[in-house]
Amino acid sequence: MRPSPHRPRTPRTPRGLLAALLSALAAVAALLVAAPPAQADTTICEQYGSAVIQGRYVVQNNRWGTSAPQCVTATDAGFRVAQADGSVPTNGAPKSYPSVFNGCHYTNCSPGTSLPARLSTISSAPSSISYGYVSNAVYNASYDIWLDPTPRTDGVNRTEIMIWFNRVGSIQPIGSPVGTASVGGRSWEVWTGSNGSNDVISFVAPSAIGSWSFDVMDFVDQTVARGMAQNTWYLTSVQAGFEPWQNGAGLAVNSFSSTVNLGGGGGPGGPGNPATACQVTYATNAWQGGFTADVTVKNTGSSAVDNWKLGFTLPSGQRVTNSWNATLSGSSGAVTASPVAHNAQIAPGGSQTFGLQGTHSGTFARPAGFSLNGTACTSA
Repeated sequence: MRPSPHRPRTPRTPRGLLAALLSALAAVAALLVAAPPAQADTTICEQYGSAVIQGRYVVQNNRWGTSAPQCVTATDAGFRVAQADGSVPTNGAPKSYPSVFNGCHYTNCSPGTSLPARLSTISSAPSSISYGYVSNAVYNASYDIWLDPTPRTDGVNRTEIMIWFNRVGSIQPIGSPVGTASVGGRSWEVWTGSNGSNDVISFVAPSAIGSWSFDVMDFVDQTVARGMAQNTWYLTSVQAGFEPWQNGAGLAVNSFSSTVNLGGGGGPGGPGNPATACQVTYATNAWQGGFTADVTVKNTGSSAVDNWKLGFTLPSGQRVTNSWNATLSGSSGAVTASPVAHNAQIAPGGSQTFGLQGTHSGTFARPAGFSLNGTACTSA
């Protein structure tokens, strides 16, 4: 509710003061009840230990190349490396890959993920990442994209796409350089090779990138164009983290988001019937620091839409804290709303409504656009 405007100050009787005090205490109590509980940081030291963050991503310690202790601390938005002892030769494999992921990694699947998904059914896969770097270690900051001809959720995939956001020390990607490429509006040095278990294509930034929002499919399309994958293959997971060779304590993924928007076509991870036409009404009530929105999705086509998924991107500074009549994947940036049991179908000419509550900083704004099962919607 928007705060009331200031009124002229008037003398208060004792009874009036007591009523005002009780009203203030009730308001504070309501805020305490409405505020979502903060997620306590969780430190993971087990070799392959993991924890769920944001209700949709998995943080993993993933220490596989050394017996030296390593611990990561899962935070509300990402993770930081709390301990990373030991070192391995820089002309070989790194000692670990502490990371956060959306999808499936050796049967460990993130909650509510739409992966594995056939590449031909993915309309977009927006992601954002913010890294925290240190100078007293040898490492790369690597964003990994895993592809396979089958929708597997375990073991090694056929092709690994690595995006090197930063590298410190005398390390290099697998294989050899094969040229340069422009992907996502940036220039990259491209390496290809094999690590003995899977093919690897690496896109290496010429200088460190601290944070970036991009579409994972831009790198997938490059990989397909170079003959290292096919559109009939599956995206099984996307992961963001670090490969340390020496030390690594203090490295951090400050924030991470990943959404896979499906545009129909069936197969595992498919969203059901694609929408033919749609209209979205986004009715909001905003006040300083907070807002609510009632979102109505109308099917203006001639066929029913089953298992609908509404994709949109929240403006910078906005974060969802609660929702009803839909399950939301993502709390900031790219968000996908999925139905609950009682509203999974939108009949021709019919609509479904869900709501959300959140916080914002600066000037409040609505999302710029919406897509229903991969089809762009008009706004009412």
